[in-house]
Amino acid sequence: MSDTSSSRPDILTFGCRLNAVESETIRQMTDEAGLQNAVIVNTCAVTAEAVRQARQSIRRARRDNPAARIIVTGCAAQTEPETFAQMAEVDLVLGNAEKLKADSYRPLSSGAPFGIGETEKVRVNDIMELTETGAHLVEGFEGRARAFVQVQNGCDHRCTFCIIPYGRGPSRSVPMGAVVEQVRTLVQSGYGEVVLTGVDLTSYGGDLPGAPRFGTLVRAILRHVPELGRLRISSIDSVEADDDLMRAIAEEERLMPHLHLSLQAGDDMILKRMKRRHSRRQSVDFCAEVRRLRPDMIFGADLIAGFPTETDEMFENTRKIVEDCGLTHLHVFPFSPRKGTPAARMPQVDRRLVKERAAWLRAEGERALALHLDAEVGRDRMVLVEKDADGRTEQFTATRLDRVLPSGSIVRARVTGHDGRRLAADVEMAAA
Repeated sequence: MSDTSSSRPDILTFGCRLNAVESETIRQMTDEAGLQNAVIVNTCAVTAEAVRQARQSIRRARRDNPAARIIVTGCAAQTEPETFAQMAEVDLVLGNAEKLKADSYRPLSSGAPFGIGETEKVRVNDIMELTETGAHLVEGFEGRARAFVQVQNGCDHRCTFCIIPYGRGPSRSVPMGAVVEQVRTLVQSGYGEVVLTGVDLTSYGGDLPGAPRFGTLVRAILRHVPELGRLRISSIDSVEADDDLMRAIAEEERLMPHLHLSLQAGDDMILKRMKRRHSRRQSVDFCAEVRRLRPDMIFGADLIAGFPTETDEMFENTRKIVEDCGLTHLHVFPFSPRKGTPAARMPQVDRRLVKERAAWLRAEGERALALHLDAEVGRDRMVLVEKDADGRTEQFTATRLDRVLPSGSIVRARVTGHDGRRLAADVEMAAA
């Protein structure tokens, strides 16, 4: 970690793409407040491991920067502020709403000692009281080839395993006009690819006048920002996909052929106990229909291994859904009980078995990825260069190019092989 003295704060970001977006807003807010010599840890609460990693990073930050102010924020700070307030290394704990306000950082900008007791060390309000999400204008993302736009925050659902609604609050949408303007600004700043992010994207619009759907927003962006080269969607709940989104998938070439699905499981009983809103059959049918509309579509998915009460047969149904849905890019999570959630009170699967099942699922994902990589050899793909010679195809497949190119450029490349994890490709022609 770099020395923060007389410099802008270091921001350590954990978790989802929405956190990445908010870290850029935090950078703007700390600049406005004049904060220097600080480390800001933007945490994730999705698993106990994520919280452990945040605590470990805080201790390391203190060792590396003994004079810096350390501010902890994000979902873990929102859901368990006392965990971080009790750490001697931490100077201030901010909630998810407070972290996006310049005034939250001004007391630390003067360099004077901050706070006397725990109550002054913690600034975390009731996030359930929030009723709207502002459009924070971000003109660029440091060190990133693609830009992210927050269109929604929070979640009204209560999956039995999930702590995130308590960290993010109720579902709130950014008005369509503000989103379109943000995308236009980013394209004018030179970004060829924009990713739409949120906690529950397919709930978009329910709180806005006229209740527009997420697909309506996608089509509006592509219609009103014709100079945008590539639009990507982060993660969706397939059961809530609306007609406009399906039409966009079928008709809009600039909408990238990669969808990440919040599946979580492939067994109906486990899905019911998770309080999910879809069945196994609905997931399989959705993937089949999308492929009919867009044959080059590739699917990623979140899957949880070892959910409470999961039997061998139930786990097998989840393992098989990788093939039945034709999944390629898997995010596998060993079940992690989160205090305060219903699933934490259910009969738990032995931890050793949970880890074994997660490993089996990852192995299934590696086999599925290898099949996809094999099928790509010999094809021409448009690759967004992320850094040096590394990039991503339209389907978000990691690719190693045969030469170093500027970050953010989009090039046509012929796939020549792969190493089991990423493609190898020779650049043919620059496109952007």
